[in-house]
Amino acid sequence: MADPATVKTAARRHHDPQVRGFASDNYAGIHPEVLAAIALANGGHQVAYGEDEYTDHLQRIGHSHFGQRAEVYPVFNGTGANVTALQALTDRWGAVICAESAHINVDEGGAPERMGGLKLLTVPTPDGKLTPELIDRQAWGWEDEHRAMPQVVSITQNTELGTVYTVDEVRAIVEHAHERGMKVHLDGARIANAAASLDVPMRAFTNAVGVDALSYGGTKNGMMFGEAVIVLNPDAVSHMKHLRKLSMQLASKMRFVSAQFEALLAGDLWLRNARHANAMAQRLAEGVRSVDGVEILYPVQANAVFARLPHDVSLRLQKRFRFYFWDEAAGDVRWMCSFDTTEDDVDAFLLALKEEMAR
Repeated sequence: MADPATVKTAARRHHDPQVRGFASDNYAGIHPEVLAAIALANGGHQVAYGEDEYTDHLQRIGHSHFGQRAEVYPVFNGTGANVTALQALTDRWGAVICAESAHINVDEGGAPERMGGLKLLTVPTPDGKLTPELIDRQAWGWEDEHRAMPQVVSITQNTELGTVYTVDEVRAIVEHAHERGMKVHLDGARIANAAASLDVPMRAFTNAVGVDALSYGGTKNGMMFGEAVIVLNPDAVSHMKHLRKLSMQLASKMRFVSAQFEALLAGDLWLRNARHANAMAQRLAEGVRSVDGVEILYPVQANAVFARLPHDVSLRLQKRFRFYFWDEAAGDVRWMCSFDTTEDDVDAFLLALKEEMAR
């Protein structure tokens, strides 16, 4: 067998690492500490399908953040985490109440409905956040066999519009849902950014206020791949291990997902990354506010800036920096910052924006 050190690799770089953008925090690479953790977990044999030492240790890390009853189930991606968690919280005839703008409704390709068999009951929201009053627009008809039964309220923290639920807002939703016999799921694709924004531990707006299960996002916070379903209330779910497999979310070499989460969560990397991304969004928003003709649409509370500007300006600016339209007809765009966004990146983007607005 050839010595790996002497074998020439066919791998080569196919992109310019100097190219930066504000399209998504998924565009960022892997944080060096996470990459080092993957390498550290490599070598030798470990039991497959989650029976490895790294996944076992991840359970204890989960307890430190979310309490002794927390159960951590690593999965491949965010859609898989959401669909698996929601299936575990519902009966076959169950429905999920969510914001109209929720990721499970808008950006998951119908997976909750087609793969999970879930009916989504949506509610329009002005800022992406549900309230007890808004939930009640869909929280009815439990005994009506002609209507899917509302069994779960799903909230997103932070929301798709970049806003953040306060601890009291989440508590009010949980109490309201539980009083009506419903469970609560939290889509935490950017849960670290929300905790950094609120300057509280993640437990403060999850297990401490009674959330039953959450989808934990790692990819947007520096991981290569992988998310997790974290069951906070084991009494509220059913057969998570079997559902994860049935949902095609059971990784054979799970140690490499769990090792990444250990790098993020055993120390403060998750918080450092989130605070930095949030700070870059604040820097961007402050600069944008000084540009005539550009309007910031929502409070900038995490790592997203939503703005409205002339359509032709956005088209020209997109040739210089990648970003997405949020509502192209209205001229609304979304600019995302990530753990590796630099002050120079933000300043270069602001200069380009000013130049295009001046044309």
